[in-house]
Amino acid sequence: MLNATWLETFTTLCEAGHFTRTAERLNMTQPGVSQHLRKLEDQLGQPLIARDGKSFTLTPAGEALFETGLARRREEQRLRERIATDLPDCGVVHIACSGSFAILLQPLLLEWMANAPDLSLHLEAAPQATIRAGLLDGRFDLGVLADDPAHARLEAQHLGREELCLVLPVNALEQIESFADLEAHGFIAHPDGFAYADDLLQLNFPGSYPGADRIRLRGYVNQIGQIPAAVARGVGYTLLPRSGVETFAAKDQLRLLPLPKRRWHELWLASRRGRPLPARMRRAAELIAEAAARLH
Repeated sequence: MLNATWLETFTTLCEAGHFTRTAERLNMTQPGVSQHLRKLEDQLGQPLIARDGKSFTLTPAGEALFETGLARRREEQRLRERIATDLPDCGVVHIACSGSFAILLQPLLLEWMANAPDLSLHLEAAPQATIRAGLLDGRFDLGVLADDPAHARLEAQHLGREELCLVLPVNALEQIESFADLEAHGFIAHPDGFAYADDLLQLNFPGSYPGADRIRLRGYVNQIGQIPAAVARGVGYTLLPRSGVETFAAKDQLRLLPLPKRRWHELWLASRRGRPLPARMRRAAELIAEAAARLH
């Protein structure tokens, strides 16, 4: 890789056409200019100028390097302008959250993107452990977590909470008084469903709930948007965060059964500690908070 300082010295030399004037422009000595030139020639393995008394002409390699130096300046200027302006509708943002929250958030992000052609948004539905790891290694700029990460390199803002819901078909009009009543419907499982069952069903049916590995399964769905569809068709019940229900188009075909003991999942917006967020990420954080507010 070419040394940026040597390249800038050479580019200035090409523009000035004279070693002394180059030294004056760069506040260097003339031998220092010559040294940078020699180091570049040594690195590239061929001469960059052909001397003619006190003047010089560029060799083909020198002409190519001069073009490279000018291009580097232009790129640096564009970078400086981009950093200085920090526009909220330009650049890249990587966000990670649960699948159900992603469905709730996506319409807000799409509306933003539709009016921001220079914006690139990446939304990934991921497990909690993956979100934490991605925030730490820089893959994600913002992540929505179910608890405060309590990590020295992460900081988090509490957004609120969403309820874990027991979801049945709308035509399931009978009272659910025991776990056996639920078993008659059968469970529509999904990647987080077994953990949700151990959380909410154990809390409400402590004497009869046998554990997630022993409940009656009617089916397993791996796509968050399709989980409530199975319930709406009357083939079983499931457990979902409220965001997974609110975003379902046919939610009038679902019945949320209130239980004596309710369970809530916290929502935390996390990012790298000590990293000033550019305008586009601050705007993304505002939309995430707006989505979370819809669950209250």
